Amino acid sequence: MIRLNKGSRPAKSNVPANVRAHWFVLLATLMALGLALAVQGYIHHLGGAPGDSLPPDKAAGSVPTTLAHGGPVVDSRGGAVTTVSPPDRTIALTFDDGPDPVWTPRILDVLREHHVHATFFVVGSAAVDNPDLLRRIVAEGHEVGVHTLTHTDLGTAPQWRRELEVQGGQDAIVGVTGQAASLLRPPYTAGNGAITNGMWSAMHGLADEGYLTVLSSLDSEDWQTPGTKAIEANLAPPGPQGQVVLMHDGGGDREQTVAALDSALSRFADQGYRVTTVGDAVGVDTMRPASSIEQLRGSALVWGMRLSDFVVWAISLGLVAAGVVTFLRAILVMFFASRHSRAARRLPSAGRGRRRVDVMVGPAVTEPATVIVPAYNESAGIEAAVRSIVASTHPVEVIVVDDGSTDGTADIVQALGLPGVTVIRKENGGKPSALNAGIQAASHDLVVMVDGDTVFEPDTVRALIQPFADPRVGAISGNTKVANRGGILGAWQHIEYVVGFNLDRRLFDVAECMPTVPGAIGAFRLEALRNVGGVSDDTLAEDTDLTMALCRDGWRVVYQENARAWTEAPATLGALWKQRYRWCYGTLQAMWKHRGAVVQGGAAGKLGRRGLGYLLVLQVLLPLFAPIVDVFALYGLVFLDPLRIAVLWLVFLAVQFLMAAYAFRLDRERLGLLWTLPLQQFVYRQLMYLVVIQAVVTAVAGVHLRWHRMERYGSLRVPQTQGHA
Repeated sequence: MIRLNKGSRPAKSNVPANVRAHWFVLLATLMALGLALAVQGYIHHLGGAPGDSLPPDKAAGSVPTTLAHGGPVVDSRGGAVTTVSPPDRTIALTFDDGPDPVWTPRILDVLREHHVHATFFVVGSAAVDNPDLLRRIVAEGHEVGVHTLTHTDLGTAPQWRRELEVQGGQDAIVGVTGQAASLLRPPYTAGNGAITNGMWSAMHGLADEGYLTVLSSLDSEDWQTPGTKAIEANLAPPGPQGQVVLMHDGGGDREQTVAALDSALSRFADQGYRVTTVGDAVGVDTMRPASSIEQLRGSALVWGMRLSDFVVWAISLGLVAAGVVTFLRAILVMFFASRHSRAARRLPSAGRGRRRVDVMVGPAVTEPATVIVPAYNESAGIEAAVRSIVASTHPVEVIVVDDGSTDGTADIVQALGLPGVTVIRKENGGKPSALNAGIQAASHDLVVMVDGDTVFEPDTVRALIQPFADPRVGAISGNTKVANRGGILGAWQHIEYVVGFNLDRRLFDVAECMPTVPGAIGAFRLEALRNVGGVSDDTLAEDTDLTMALCRDGWRVVYQENARAWTEAPATLGALWKQRYRWCYGTLQAMWKHRGAVVQGGAAGKLGRRGLGYLLVLQVLLPLFAPIVDVFALYGLVFLDPLRIAVLWLVFLAVQFLMAAYAFRLDRERLGLLWTLPLQQFVYRQLMYLVVIQAVVTAVAGVHLRWHRMERYGSLRVPQTQGHA
């Protein structure tokens, strides 16, 4: 549960133990996710190709002569090499690369019809994917052997992978059937004469682990799909000698294999051949009940692979949902932004400025306004802020509330000697306290609130308050612009303000669910402020809390795009992190505080179901899912098609660029800074996601946060013209 904490209370520790614990859980979760994706990628995307074509390495100088010219069943345990073949007129029938959900059942049906048993060398990953088929194979009296975990060429694989592949294949069999197999057929092997030095090294090393290697003496070559007749011809024994026959029940289309098997079994029976398993043909027991340790290990592998499959499935589903939400958001935001832009029109009788056709039209608002400037240690920018407000073309009184500054902020304002400017000095009590002090001292019914690090254009106040012509309007959000946008970090924040904040405000305005009038520039009816009890200090986002309270009280909150305020954005990543951390944490507090709006009617219900729903999905849940998206993208680059991943990213970037270009056009901004947009997606976006994650972790942990004051740089200047670049 998110606990609501007073913003003015300091934290007891910079990194509380419960927050560290939550971060540890998060990191552990991401590591587990990475492990699951690595398992999934290894098993399903790093295995060998289907079929049994021979590896390109033909070197065989180290292969013992006994093996090269011996029988297809090889025992090299203890260093001595012994080979054996099935007795005359005995066919040991084997199938590789299954079980396959389509072809293995059909092959089993043919074998049952002919009352024949065979040996199935199964791929471990396929066995886990089709456990019922593997159980059916064993239940119907067939024999099972190891064909590695992912159909890997053991002859070229390093030692660690050989052991992993064979043990993984064995564990898969044990995990599904409860029995252990002693037969091994390395992938990409055929007859004894084709064994290379690398393959012999693998066979010899695995023999000491108890495996008998089974090669083949009669290759159907069905993996090449040469046609049913060709496969039948390849299955014809050259004489009465016993044979180990190689066929496939997986790895591709086995329609020809099924047809050829049926006719071959009939011919074998007519010619007096006995068709059986490898173990029965050479007189050895090849399967045994697995030990408790083996069963535990096998079960762990099976459930681990199933879990990784589920994780990838769930992430894939989440990616689809996130992609759909992202595209729908782009379409939705641009659609409503277009409606908002069309709703604002110039009226000749109103002089300069823009009026809204979706709010009640009345005469131009000319009554004076009170501008409240809460200030705490704002010496760097307070003069520019106050001078810009005093220069307004609309009549204003300015109240600067010094909230216990220690840098002479109040003295600077008083020394200016500007008419209509009042300074209130008070003990430090936090921004809500300062705002409430200004509200109490306000002389006019219209109140404008502005941060001490913000400057106005001459027409800002006049443009901002015009929607008050509609008596339903209780608050108005202005258009906040980044003043210090010169560096890369400033450019990224400028893009975020124009695209993220202002586009969203247009949508919220049209949907009548505005959740935030920013502290940098907002106008309020004094009546509305008093109705909700002024500015609350329940959250660190007092502006969001206040706006939500006004919506729940039935007031309309709108966005006035041509009322511009220029603010000083953080110039370092550390300062940016602190600011956004406070914003996000405070927003979560406000959302929790006003959660009851979801079940209310009227204006409150619009805020609850539209505004809070939008914030929850787009600004909380989607960012929480974003690190998983990034991890999955890395997974795709390594294990999937990098070109496809790159194309998807470019499509996503194109959508972002189109949305940004449209937002810049609406705000009459130059497009030049959009060249930084791709970099923003790689760096800035991830930083903001981490901020959301930490804020959520902190909120769930119930940690008390203090107000993080942003460093001021003194870069603000009083605007000289009404326009902007």
